[in-house]
Formats: sequence, structure tokens, C-alpha cells
Amino acid sequence: MSVTIGGVPVGEGEPVYVIAEIGLNHNGDVEIAKRLIDVAAEAGAQAVKFQKRTPEISTPEHMKNTPRDTPWGTMTYLEYRYRVEFDHDQYVEIGDYATMKGLHWFASPWDEPSVDFLEELGVVAHKVASASVTDIGLLKRIAATGKPVILSTGMSTYEQIDRAVDVLGTDNLVILHATSTYPLPPEEANLRMIPALRERYPGVPIGYSGHERGLQISLAAVALGAVMVERHITLDRTMWGSDHAASLEPQGFIHLVRDIRIIGEAMGDGVKRVMPGEEAPLSKLRRVGA
Repeated sequence: MSVTIGGVPVGEGEPVYVIAEIGLNHNGDVEIAKRLIDVAAEAGAQAVKFQKRTPEISTPEHMKNTPRDTPWGTMTYLEYRYRVEFDHDQYVEIGDYATMKGLHWFASPWDEPSVDFLEELGVVAHKVASASVTDIGLLKRIAATGKPVILSTGMSTYEQIDRAVDVLGTDNLVILHATSTYPLPPEEANLRMIPALRERYPGVPIGYSGHERGLQISLAAVALGAVMVERHITLDRTMWGSDHAASLEPQGFIHLVRDIRIIGEAMGDGVKRVMPGEEAPLSKLRRVGA
């Protein structure tokens, strides 16, 4: 079964749907966001993704007044969240820019008003962040949109994922295996969860959301059958911010998409046959026929 996002089918037998996760790596700057959109387009990704919050609602109460050192000075965590949040006009600007570049764009809404905000802007899908798997009110609001839903499963149990899937339904759902460690060490990647999720949720496309350094683990996920890959991108991993260290810089992301496409070509159909390129070696090297 496949899910269609913005007219593009996502599922087995289809090209891997690659999402460039910009998240908050724009640091509240529209021009940085546009430069990251340029990177995603140049690499050949299908989509860019952001994060949308209503900070007063989505920020945990115990974190709101926690001091945070930022490039704009020391402020409370809540003030910082407002500082890096794009408003309506800024989202219109970056959304239009992504569309002009031939990319889908959408976001992870972290609270119910953010779903309505994104719906007004006409996003083609919604992404459920791993942190929101247990937010049933948010899941119900997202499900009510009727849009395709991408569900990340980091820091969640099977029971929590099952409940989320019950709320979201399986008809228009993509599930991403994820481990929410930033950056992700290889021993926590647990890539065998990709076939395990495929078995547990038959018919639901299964992908991978990675937070590791480098490309190997994401490429292995594709070889294991991931039909969607999401990776954070940044202009520079040394930039200030919580996600930059677990992100790919432009050349790394370009190489990732290139290698995903090569793996896609190499997977084949599982039917054994003599390939065209084998005909000449066959006639030259095989001494005994069938």
C-alpha cells in the first residue's frame, strides 16, 4: 500500500521519499531557511519540514522560566521559543519559496492551534514528532484534517505507538522508525525495527528518521526497506542551536540523496535472471552449458 503526499506516491516500489528536516536550524532567520531550502532542492529531496509551536502551550511548564544562553543574550526558555518561531507571514514566504523550488513543505505541529495554523497555509501533510506520540488531543486534531500523516516513533513503546495508530488510522499513515538521541550513536539505531514495524503494521509504509552523524545508518535503513528518509540539515554543524550537531551539512545531504537513489536502482525486483551485462562474460567464460 502507498500513501500519496502532494501527488507523489510513498511506499514499496516507489522512489524513497526524502525529507530535509530544517526544524529550528534556521535559528529564526528566514534567509537561513531559504538557503536550507536551496540545499534540499539541489540535493533532489522531495520535501522540507519545519516545526510549528504555540510556545505558551507547547513549552513544558517546568521549562518556561529556565534560563537559556542564546546568541541574542540570556533569556528564559519560553522567550527563546518565541524568538525562533516564524509567524504567519514568514511561513507564507518560506512555504512559497519551497514550492517555487519544486519541494513539498510541511511541519511538525506541537500543539492543536498549530495544526489549524498549518491547515490555513495549505500544507500537504502533517508530521507527528516523537515527543507528541502520546498527545491524543493533538493526534485527533491532526487526524481530523484528512491529510497524510507521518508518525515518528522515537522514545515510545509499542503500546504508545499502537494507541497513536488507533487514533490516526492506517489509511493515510507513514510510520518512521526513530531513536531520539541527538546525535545518535550506532548502538542505539536498532535498524531491525524497520522490518519489525512493517510486520506489526501491515500495509503501512515504513521509513526512517535519523539523527546520527554521517550517512551509513540512513543508507542501511534504505537497504532494509525504508520508503521514506528524514534527516536534519544545517549550513554548518558548529552553528548555535540544539539540532545542528546531529544534522547533515549541504555536501553530506547531497551525497545522502545521491546514494539513496543508487540503492533504489540497485534493489531490483528479486527475480533471478541473466542480466544484459552478463551475456558477454557468459559466452566467454562458461565452459559447460546447462
